[in-house]
Amino acid sequence: MFNLFKTQPALELTPRNCLAVSLIYCMGADGEMDEEEVGHLASVLGRNATRQQLEGALRYARSTPPAQFLAEATPQMRPEQKLCILLNMIDSAMADGEAEQGEQQLVMQFAEAFGLSEAELTPHFRTLVAKNDRTVLDR
Repeated sequence: MFNLFKTQPALELTPRNCLAVSLIYCMGADGEMDEEEVGHLASVLGRNATRQQLEGALRYARSTPPAQFLAEATPQMRPEQKLCILLNMIDSAMADGEAEQGEQQLVMQFAEAFGLSEAELTPHFRTLVAKNDRTVLDR
């Protein structure tokens, strides 16, 4: 029982762990974690993700401010990895139908740290909006 008080090993900031941490930040940015966001996290991480990996990412996100995470993780990632993470964050923020102000601010903070402009992201954003607009299926 007292093993629970032992410090946990540091999370290795692999691109996949960076994705998990980024999505956790995004999910919590509006103060609540919606079912759609949790479902999105599970689907993005895939069936090979373990509970231990998810718990490690949660511990890291709870104990590390996003700015510190960005300072540590950004230099280790390639441009396509940064874009992948950011697009998944946008998709997660839009999973419940609307990106809240906190989610929007976080996404823009990550975009700036990753060196991606709003103009570069606009076409991707439009695609994600079209993907998530399932009302067209009922018209």
